[in-house]
Amino acid sequence: MILVFGSINLDIIYQLDELPRPGQTVIGRTALVQPGGKGANQAVAAARDGAVVAMAGAIGGDPMAEAAMTGLRDAGVDLSRVSTVDLPTGSASICVDRHGENQIAVASGANLRVVAGQVADADLGPDTILVLQMEVPAEATGALIRRAKARGARIILNLAPAGPIAEDALAMVDWLVVNAEEAAWLAGHLSVSADPASLHAGLGVGIVNTLGAEGVLAHSDTGAVLLRANSVAVVDATGAGDCFIGVFAAALDRGESVKAALERANVAAGLSCTRRGSQASLPSSAETDEVLRTCSQEVLSSKEDPPT
Repeated sequence: MILVFGSINLDIIYQLDELPRPGQTVIGRTALVQPGGKGANQAVAAARDGAVVAMAGAIGGDPMAEAAMTGLRDAGVDLSRVSTVDLPTGSASICVDRHGENQIAVASGANLRVVAGQVADADLGPDTILVLQMEVPAEATGALIRRAKARGARIILNLAPAGPIAEDALAMVDWLVVNAEEAAWLAGHLSVSADPASLHAGLGVGIVNTLGAEGVLAHSDTGAVLLRANSVAVVDATGAGDCFIGVFAAALDRGESVKAALERANVAAGLSCTRRGSQASLPSSAETDEVLRTCSQEVLSSKEDPPT
Protein backbone atom coordinates (compact mmCIF):
# COMPACT_ATOMS: atom_id res chain seq x y z
CA MET A 1 0.00 0.00 0.00
CA ILE A 2 1.01 3.59 -0.60
CA LEU A 3 0.14 6.08 2.14
CA VAL A 4 0.39 9.74 1.16
CA PHE A 5 0.68 12.28 3.98
CA GLY A 6 0.27 15.76 2.61
CA SER A 7 -1.69 18.63 1.15
CA ILE A 8 -5.10 18.82 -0.47
CA ASN A 9 -5.89 21.98 -2.45
CA LEU A 10 -8.26 23.45 -4.98
CA ASP A 11 -6.31 24.95 -7.89
CA ILE A 12 -7.23 27.88 -10.14
CA ILE A 13 -5.04 27.65 -13.23
CA TYR A 14 -4.67 30.70 -15.50
CA GLN A 15 -3.55 30.24 -19.11
CA LEU A 16 -1.41 33.25 -20.10
CA ASP A 17 0.86 34.22 -22.98
CA GLU A 18 3.51 35.31 -20.49
CA LEU A 19 3.96 35.17 -16.74
CA PRO A 20 3.37 38.48 -14.92
CA ARG A 21 6.28 40.54 -13.64
CA PRO A 22 6.00 42.32 -10.26
CA GLY A 23 3.32 44.96 -10.51
CA GLN A 24 2.12 43.76 -13.91
CA THR A 25 -1.38 42.54 -14.79
CA VAL A 26 -1.53 39.98 -17.60
CA ILE A 27 -4.85 39.19 -19.29
CA GLY A 28 -5.38 35.51 -20.03
CA ARG A 29 -7.76 33.54 -22.18
CA THR A 30 -9.32 31.20 -19.64
CA ALA A 31 -8.99 29.63 -16.22
CA LEU A 32 -9.39 26.04 -15.05
CA VAL A 33 -10.60 25.06 -11.58
CA GLN A 34 -9.26 21.64 -10.59
CA PRO A 35 -8.36 19.63 -7.49
CA GLY A 36 -4.68 19.83 -6.58
CA GLY A 37 -2.15 20.00 -3.77
CA LYS A 38 1.14 18.10 -3.91
CA GLY A 39 -0.07 15.36 -1.60
CA ALA A 40 -3.34 14.81 -3.40
CA ASN A 41 -1.67 14.98 -6.83
CA GLN A 42 0.86 12.32 -5.84
CA ALA A 43 -1.88 10.11 -4.39
CA VAL A 44 -3.96 10.38 -7.58
CA ALA A 45 -0.90 9.72 -9.78
CA ALA A 46 -0.09 6.55 -7.84
CA ALA A 47 -3.71 5.35 -7.91
CA ARG A 48 -4.03 5.96 -11.66
CA ASP A 49 -0.89 3.89 -12.10
CA GLY A 50 -2.64 0.98 -10.41
CA ALA A 51 -1.56 1.24 -6.77
CA VAL A 52 -3.70 0.85 -3.66
CA VAL A 53 -3.47 4.32 -2.10
CA ALA A 54 -4.60 6.00 1.12
CA MET A 55 -4.48 9.75 1.75
CA ALA A 56 -3.93 11.50 5.10
CA GLY A 57 -4.58 15.23 5.04
CA ALA A 58 -7.10 17.93 5.96
CA ILE A 59 -9.82 19.99 4.32
CA GLY A 60 -12.09 22.76 5.57
CA GLY A 61 -15.84 22.68 6.08
CA ASP A 62 -16.37 25.03 3.14
CA PRO A 63 -17.75 24.74 -0.41
CA MET A 64 -14.22 24.24 -1.84
CA ALA A 65 -13.69 21.04 0.11
CA GLU A 66 -15.79 18.71 -2.04
CA ALA A 67 -14.29 20.05 -5.25
CA ALA A 68 -10.79 19.58 -3.85
CA MET A 69 -11.57 15.92 -3.10
CA THR A 70 -13.11 14.95 -6.45
CA GLY A 71 -9.90 13.68 -8.04
CA LEU A 72 -9.03 11.56 -5.02
CA ARG A 73 -12.53 10.08 -4.94
CA ASP A 74 -12.58 9.39 -8.67
CA ALA A 75 -9.20 7.63 -8.44
CA GLY A 76 -10.44 5.35 -5.64
CA VAL A 77 -8.08 6.67 -2.96
CA ASP A 78 -8.94 5.70 0.64
CA LEU A 79 -9.94 8.97 2.35
CA SER A 80 -10.63 7.66 5.86
CA ARG A 81 -7.53 9.48 7.16
CA VAL A 82 -8.60 12.91 5.86
CA SER A 83 -9.90 15.22 8.60
CA THR A 84 -12.16 18.28 8.44
CA VAL A 85 -10.85 21.29 10.37
CA ASP A 86 -11.89 24.86 11.13
CA LEU A 87 -9.72 26.53 8.48
CA PRO A 88 -10.55 27.05 4.78
CA THR A 89 -9.60 24.31 2.35
CA GLY A 90 -6.15 24.92 0.89
CA SER A 91 -5.99 26.63 -2.47
CA ALA A 92 -3.47 27.57 -5.14
CA SER A 93 -3.28 30.15 -7.90
CA ILE A 94 -1.26 28.85 -10.85
CA CYS A 95 -0.21 30.93 -13.86
CA VAL A 96 0.98 28.99 -16.92
CA ASP A 97 2.60 30.69 -19.93
CA ARG A 98 2.59 29.64 -23.58
CA HIS A 99 5.79 27.61 -23.04
CA GLY A 100 4.26 25.58 -20.22
CA GLU A 101 6.26 27.31 -17.46
CA ASN A 102 4.40 28.27 -14.30
CA GLN A 103 4.24 30.47 -11.21
CA ILE A 104 2.36 29.15 -8.17
CA ALA A 105 1.06 30.84 -5.03
CA VAL A 106 -0.49 28.66 -2.29
CA ALA A 107 -2.80 29.47 0.61
CA SER A 108 -2.21 26.59 3.03
CA GLY A 109 -5.45 26.84 5.01
CA ALA A 110 -6.52 23.46 6.37
CA ASN A 111 -3.18 21.92 5.40
CA LEU A 112 -1.69 23.70 8.43
CA ARG A 113 -3.75 21.44 10.70
CA VAL A 114 -2.49 18.09 9.39
CA VAL A 115 -1.00 16.05 12.25
CA ALA A 116 1.00 12.83 12.37
CA GLY A 117 -1.63 11.26 14.65
CA GLN A 118 -3.97 10.91 11.66
CA VAL A 119 -1.83 7.91 10.68
CA ALA A 120 -2.01 4.85 12.93
CA ASP A 121 1.05 2.76 13.77
CA ALA A 122 -0.61 -0.19 12.05
CA ASP A 123 -0.40 1.75 8.74
CA LEU A 124 3.39 1.97 8.88
CA GLY A 125 4.65 -1.58 8.42
CA PRO A 126 7.12 -2.98 5.87
CA ASP A 127 4.37 -3.34 3.25
CA THR A 128 3.75 0.42 3.23
CA ILE A 129 5.45 3.08 1.14
CA LEU A 130 5.00 6.42 2.90
CA VAL A 131 5.05 9.44 0.58
CA LEU A 132 5.45 12.93 2.04
CA GLN A 133 6.02 16.51 0.85
CA MET A 134 6.50 19.93 2.47
CA GLU A 135 3.06 21.57 2.15
CA VAL A 136 1.97 20.47 5.64
CA PRO A 137 3.76 21.32 8.92
CA ALA A 138 7.36 20.10 8.89
CA GLU A 139 7.08 19.02 12.52
CA ALA A 140 4.29 16.60 11.63
CA THR A 141 6.22 15.33 8.62
CA GLY A 142 9.35 14.73 10.70
CA ALA A 143 7.40 12.99 13.46
CA LEU A 144 5.73 10.64 10.99
CA ILE A 145 9.04 9.84 9.27
CA ARG A 146 10.52 8.78 12.62
CA ARG A 147 7.54 6.52 13.40
CA ALA A 148 7.56 5.03 9.91
CA LYS A 149 11.28 4.31 10.06
CA ALA A 150 10.91 2.54 13.42
CA ARG A 151 8.18 0.30 11.97
CA GLY A 152 9.93 -0.62 8.74
CA ALA A 153 7.99 1.38 6.16
CA ARG A 154 9.78 2.60 3.05
CA ILE A 155 9.79 6.39 2.89
CA ILE A 156 9.82 8.84 -0.04
CA LEU A 157 10.09 12.53 0.84
CA ASN A 158 9.59 15.20 -1.80
CA LEU A 159 11.37 18.27 -0.41
CA ALA A 160 8.90 20.63 -2.09
CA PRO A 161 8.62 23.44 -1.49
CA ALA A 162 12.11 23.46 0.02
CA GLY A 163 12.11 24.36 3.71
CA PRO A 164 13.56 23.39 7.06
CA ILE A 165 12.91 19.92 8.44
CA ALA A 166 14.80 18.10 11.19
CA GLU A 167 18.02 16.65 9.78
CA ASP A 168 17.62 13.40 11.71
CA ALA A 169 14.29 12.84 9.93
CA LEU A 170 15.85 13.65 6.54
CA ALA A 171 18.48 11.00 7.18
CA MET A 172 15.78 8.35 7.78
CA VAL A 173 14.10 8.47 4.37
CA ASP A 174 14.82 5.92 1.67
CA TRP A 175 14.49 8.34 -1.25
CA LEU A 176 14.63 12.13 -1.17
CA VAL A 177 13.24 13.70 -4.36
CA VAL A 178 14.32 17.23 -5.30
CA ASN A 179 14.33 19.46 -8.36
CA ALA A 180 17.21 21.83 -9.17
CA GLU A 181 15.96 24.64 -6.92
CA GLU A 182 15.29 22.29 -4.01
CA ALA A 183 18.66 20.59 -4.47
CA ALA A 184 20.38 23.99 -4.29
CA TRP A 185 18.49 24.89 -1.11
CA LEU A 186 19.37 21.57 0.51
CA ALA A 187 23.00 21.86 -0.53
CA GLY A 188 23.22 25.23 1.20
CA HIS A 189 21.57 23.80 4.29
CA LEU A 190 24.07 20.91 4.41
CA SER A 191 27.08 22.94 3.20
CA VAL A 192 27.75 20.54 0.33
CA SER A 193 27.55 20.72 -3.47
CA ALA A 194 24.11 20.46 -5.08
CA ASP A 195 24.83 17.39 -7.23
CA PRO A 196 23.07 14.15 -6.19
CA ALA A 197 26.33 12.38 -5.28
CA SER A 198 27.25 15.13 -2.81
CA LEU A 199 23.74 15.28 -1.36
CA HIS A 200 23.80 11.50 -0.96
CA ALA A 201 27.17 11.67 0.79
CA GLY A 202 25.90 14.44 3.06
CA LEU A 203 22.73 12.63 4.14
CA GLY A 204 23.35 8.96 3.44
CA VAL A 205 19.99 8.48 1.68
CA GLY A 206 18.96 7.85 -1.91
CA ILE A 207 18.66 11.08 -3.91
CA VAL A 208 16.44 11.53 -6.96
CA ASN A 209 17.10 14.81 -8.78
CA THR A 210 14.39 15.63 -11.33
CA LEU A 211 15.93 17.79 -14.06
CA GLY A 212 12.92 18.80 -16.15
CA ALA A 213 13.73 18.66 -19.84
CA GLU A 214 17.13 17.15 -18.98
CA GLY A 215 15.62 14.03 -17.41
CA VAL A 216 16.35 12.57 -13.97
CA LEU A 217 19.45 11.53 -12.02
CA ALA A 218 19.32 9.18 -9.02
CA HIS A 219 22.21 8.44 -6.69
CA SER A 220 22.39 5.87 -3.88
CA ASP A 221 24.90 3.60 -2.13
CA THR A 222 25.18 1.39 -5.20
CA GLY A 223 25.65 4.07 -7.83
CA ALA A 224 23.83 6.38 -10.18
CA VAL A 225 21.09 6.12 -12.79
CA LEU A 226 20.70 8.88 -15.37
CA LEU A 227 17.65 8.97 -17.62
CA ARG A 228 17.34 11.39 -20.48
CA ALA A 229 13.92 13.02 -20.79
CA ASN A 230 11.68 11.95 -23.64
CA SER A 231 11.03 14.65 -26.23
CA VAL A 232 7.47 15.95 -25.76
CA ALA A 233 5.54 19.06 -26.77
CA VAL A 234 5.16 20.76 -23.40
CA VAL A 235 1.75 22.34 -22.86
CA ASP A 236 1.75 22.68 -19.07
CA ALA A 237 4.38 21.40 -16.62
CA THR A 238 2.08 21.85 -13.61
CA GLY A 239 2.00 18.64 -11.59
CA ALA A 240 4.73 16.87 -13.57
CA GLY A 241 6.92 16.45 -10.48
CA ASP A 242 3.97 15.11 -8.50
CA CYS A 243 3.19 12.70 -11.33
CA PHE A 244 6.80 11.46 -11.26
CA ILE A 245 6.72 10.79 -7.51
CA GLY A 246 3.33 9.06 -7.50
CA VAL A 247 4.26 6.74 -10.36
CA PHE A 248 7.73 6.09 -8.90
CA ALA A 249 6.09 5.02 -5.62
CA ALA A 250 3.50 2.89 -7.42
CA ALA A 251 6.16 1.04 -9.40
CA LEU A 252 8.26 0.37 -6.30
CA ASP A 253 5.14 -0.84 -4.50
CA ARG A 254 4.62 -3.41 -7.27
CA GLY A 255 8.15 -4.68 -6.74
CA GLU A 256 9.78 -3.12 -9.80
CA SER A 257 13.48 -2.31 -9.64
CA VAL A 258 14.48 1.26 -8.92
CA LYS A 259 15.76 1.72 -12.47
CA ALA A 260 12.47 0.44 -13.93
CA ALA A 261 10.48 2.62 -11.51
CA LEU A 262 12.50 5.68 -12.52
CA GLU A 263 12.00 4.91 -16.21
CA ARG A 264 8.25 4.57 -15.74
CA ALA A 265 7.98 7.73 -13.65
CA ASN A 266 10.06 9.66 -16.19
CA VAL A 267 7.74 8.64 -19.03
CA ALA A 268 4.57 9.38 -17.04
CA ALA A 269 5.83 12.84 -16.02
CA GLY A 270 6.64 13.67 -19.62
CA LEU A 271 3.19 12.54 -20.69
CA SER A 272 1.58 14.77 -18.05
CA CYS A 273 3.37 17.80 -19.53
CA THR A 274 1.46 17.37 -22.79
CA ARG A 275 -1.85 18.15 -21.04
CA ARG A 276 -3.25 21.11 -19.18
CA GLY A 277 -4.00 21.10 -15.48
CA SER A 278 -2.78 19.40 -12.33
CA GLN A 279 -4.68 16.19 -11.57
CA ALA A 280 -6.40 16.33 -14.95
CA SER A 281 -3.01 15.84 -16.63
CA LEU A 282 -2.05 12.65 -14.75
CA PRO A 283 -1.92 9.58 -17.01
CA SER A 284 -3.46 6.18 -16.47
CA SER A 285 -1.29 3.09 -16.22
CA ALA A 286 -2.41 2.02 -19.70
CA GLU A 287 -1.31 5.34 -21.19
CA THR A 288 2.10 5.10 -19.57
CA ASP A 289 2.43 1.46 -20.69
CA GLU A 290 1.74 2.50 -24.28
CA VAL A 291 4.42 5.20 -24.27
CA LEU A 292 6.92 2.82 -22.65
CA ARG A 293 6.30 0.33 -25.46
CA THR A 294 6.98 2.91 -28.15
CA CYS A 295 9.86 4.93 -26.74
CA SER A 296 13.47 4.20 -25.93
CA GLN A 297 15.03 5.93 -22.93
CA GLU A 298 18.77 6.52 -22.71
CA VAL A 299 19.98 4.98 -19.46
CA LEU A 300 23.44 5.54 -17.99
CA SER A 301 24.12 3.56 -14.80
CA SER A 302 27.48 3.60 -13.01
CA LYS A 303 26.85 0.41 -11.03
CA GLU A 304 24.13 -2.08 -10.29
CA ASP A 305 20.56 -0.86 -9.80
CA PRO A 306 20.17 1.16 -6.55
CA PRO A 307 18.29 -0.74 -3.85
CA THR A 308 14.63 -0.22 -3.09
